[in-house]
Amino acid sequence: MSETTTTTTPDAEDAALKAKHRAMWASGDYPRLASDLIWELGSRVVDAVDVRPGDRVLDIAAGSGNVAIRAALRGATVVATDLAPELFDEGRRLATEAGAELEWRAADAEALPFDDGAFDVAVSSVGIMFAPHHERAAAELLRVVRPGGRIGLLSWTPEGFIGRMFGVMKPYAAPLPPGATPAPRWGDESHVRELLDDAVDDVVVRRETVEVDRFTDPEEFRDYFKTNYGPTIAVYARIAGEPDQVEALDRALVEHAREAGLDGHGGTMRWEYLLVTARRR
Repeated sequence: MSETTTTTTPDAEDAALKAKHRAMWASGDYPRLASDLIWELGSRVVDAVDVRPGDRVLDIAAGSGNVAIRAALRGATVVATDLAPELFDEGRRLATEAGAELEWRAADAEALPFDDGAFDVAVSSVGIMFAPHHERAAAELLRVVRPGGRIGLLSWTPEGFIGRMFGVMKPYAAPLPPGATPAPRWGDESHVRELLDDAVDDVVVRRETVEVDRFTDPEEFRDYFKTNYGPTIAVYARIAGEPDQVEALDRALVEHAREAGLDGHGGTMRWEYLLVTARRR
């Protein structure tokens, strides 16, 4: 009697991976984290690409809209997309509060549901970097921007605080799936230039920091991220049945925050990012 073998198609594997990513970002409270810690980054991206009235703007992996809302307030026609539409409720509330009108649409950064050249501007702030297949996401980004259109991308650098935090969590996290690339590579200039290649010109690259003074001590930082940040929540869920591992990661995150300037009496952390702007050829 022959043995039956069950195979999983690449499409099914990708769908399962994206479902896992959606659940991760929907866990915790990412909109709260974005508002508390990095909301100002939206203005930096919008300024860098010079969003103007009438521009058609796509925000990829928009979260709760810290870029998209700012773009809409400048008079642009904006579509905010994200793999996790659970984040949109807070985005809609913030947009209404600010007096901004825009469209919110669930979409995978690696398979955008838009025509070629549909947008004048495409932006992403610490968003597209988390799409697992960088080449696919970059190809889609380039596809939907018209010739002469502008691109603005802000990503955590591998050497900066958040990039190194992913390194701290790596020994406790699930291995990357085949074909996936670590998210902080989007914060490496050579990697981004390779992804965009000769499809763009007028490339400008800047390393900058955002100052974070929300936390008094390293333990407060650790507990905040354990409660609100999807990637950290996912790592802790994976090792929940291993108390020694949980304790080790607790200590590692505390030490990471302490090295960044939290000493129990407050302090300002500086989180480095790479800001890339370019023009579509």
